[in-house]
Amino acid sequence: MWLKKKKANILEKSIENLSNTLQEGNLIEWAYLLGNKKEIIKRNLLAGIFRGVGIGIGVTIITAILVMLLQKIVTLNIPVIGEYIADIVEIVERSR
Repeated sequence: MWLKKKKANILEKSIENLSNTLQEGNLIEWAYLLGNKKEIIKRNLLAGIFRGVGIGIGVTIITAILVMLLQKIVTLNIPVIGEYIADIVEIVERSR
């Protein structure tokens, strides 16, 4: 009985070591990547589409906020800065 418990403990430690090694080496993820090619293509395609849409929306929002801020600064009639910003806002509005 004592020998069986000792062997079970040794086996349990070996399994834990193997599990830790696999996790550290990301072998589980590598096995997944090498497995189902259609799933990988589908996942990467969707990720690329969502990244592209997110970047487009983010750039649009940031640009709109900057243009609004620049228009507010122009209305303050700051002599030197106002002229440069007015030119920038005018260029942006012409390009619409």
